[in-house]
Amino acid sequence: MGLQRSEEELAGKSRKAQLIQVSKNYRSVIRACMEDMHQAAISTRDPALQGQYSTQVSILSAMELIWNLCEILFVEAATAGALLLRLLDWVRLHVCDVDSMVREVLSSESPSKHKLFWNVVDVFVLQGRMDEARHLLSKEASANPTSMNMYKILDDLMKKMPVPSLGNTQTLTELELKWQHWHEECQRYLQDGTFASNPHMESICKILLGDEDAILEKKELMTTWYHFLVTRLLYSHPTVKPMELRFYAQSSMDLFLGGENSPEPLDMILMAAFEFEMHQVIKECSIVLSNWWFVAHLTDLLDHCKLLQSHNLYFGSNMREFLLLEYASGLFSHHSLWQLGVDYFDHCPEFGRVYLELHIERIPLSTEQKALKVLRICEQRQMHEQVRSICKIMAMKALRNNRLGSALSWSIRAKDAAFATLISDRFLKDYCERGCFSDLDLIDNLGPSMLLSDRLTFLGKYREFHRLYGEKRFPEAARLLLTLMTAHIAPCSFWMTLLTDALPLLEQKEVIFSAEQTYELMRCLEDLTAGNPDKQKFQDDDIETTKVEMLRLALARNLARVIVKEGTVEGS
Repeated sequence: MGLQRSEEELAGKSRKAQLIQVSKNYRSVIRACMEDMHQAAISTRDPALQGQYSTQVSILSAMELIWNLCEILFVEAATAGALLLRLLDWVRLHVCDVDSMVREVLSSESPSKHKLFWNVVDVFVLQGRMDEARHLLSKEASANPTSMNMYKILDDLMKKMPVPSLGNTQTLTELELKWQHWHEECQRYLQDGTFASNPHMESICKILLGDEDAILEKKELMTTWYHFLVTRLLYSHPTVKPMELRFYAQSSMDLFLGGENSPEPLDMILMAAFEFEMHQVIKECSIVLSNWWFVAHLTDLLDHCKLLQSHNLYFGSNMREFLLLEYASGLFSHHSLWQLGVDYFDHCPEFGRVYLELHIERIPLSTEQKALKVLRICEQRQMHEQVRSICKIMAMKALRNNRLGSALSWSIRAKDAAFATLISDRFLKDYCERGCFSDLDLIDNLGPSMLLSDRLTFLGKYREFHRLYGEKRFPEAARLLLTLMTAHIAPCSFWMTLLTDALPLLEQKEVIFSAEQTYELMRCLEDLTAGNPDKQKFQDDDIETTKVEMLRLALARNLARVIVKEGTVEGS
């Protein structure tokens, strides 16, 4: 993600250095995973698991090998001279089958007497590790004084061998001239038979001359055709140019495999890289590797290097975006990695938003915490439809579990007036059955949200009436109760409850309702009894009939008290 954010910050050499560092960071991740898998393979006792871990190590090793080569050829775009040095480092890093042999020889009491001594010397020479090869040969010279003269000549040749240097100011022409003189000197010593009495030293001299047959005799020590390629270039064409690699690579693979073995998929990927066929590298990796991580990130890096700009796919998206979309889609199928997929979609300008909308709707909202995570992602990206959808789903879940407070909260967040009305009715129904409200904190703090629907407004205001009554603020409570009746926001089924709530206020020692307010309450009571469609049933219900009679009596008594009070005030 850092690569995406810093795209326009740097230019020129600074930008190139940054891209190389990003590439190295990717390789570090691959190597760390490889080491973890290797440790897991060592520590497990289950043969099946051990096999799985070993397979993963092989895959990760191949991924790092390919990535490193792409870094040298495409990202760094090493030029003649520096190119050979980078390829030598590449071979030394990835061809480590001989490391155990080197350790075995060097740890022995007398390395020069060890049966693998000359194999180790040859390995150092084949990988261009001249200082280490000379150090080992000095042990041979000390053990065999008769070979001292040959050793000194060979050591001098190895010491004087011209190689490209990153910090050196010499031109390629100067390097080629020096290398030609050195090559002629090696040829002279070989033709003079200087090393004829020692086949091992003679073989090394032939390798220094770039003799392909002599190098191929060490085939088992090199193990791969690309090791052979780099050794061959080191001793026959150290100033090789990038575009010449394809010819050397193809002939090296043919010579090394010799028609006995057909190339493996990895060989074809590396060959495509040496031929600078980036799209073929990506295509082959997509087929061979087990997931989209490698190709998605490599393609993204190459795209930032401005190497894939001209390649658009037939359905409208470029290759970078296509592979990132595929990789991110795979992440969304994982129970925890889906959050990473969001970032990848964010950096796909053409289809990222559409893919994110489709995938976000398929995430199972198993917990409220997960739903809140998804909701936050949608809100940050102004995905209003998805926000409403998530809130509705969570509101329905909460309602099915009879968690009315949570259901109301989600419906308010979804701005769903119809659902908020439904839940408000459930709150009121529960109040009628139990005589108290649940989730008081939520209802007390509805604020402007209560305006979402009339029923929710009524719920909030009715709760406020109870709060005022509890605080003995009777006049304010009476005004609010009457407003709820006369404003017609209370459901008709709840009118009797409201009128019943007026009874304690009507029976207070102090007169609370004015004459006008009392008349309003009487009118509401008559509207309720006269306009009820179940009038007969209403009359047959003894409890309801008793309530009506009590209300009429209380209203009449309150009206009489008000008239007396108001008359007394006027008389005075």
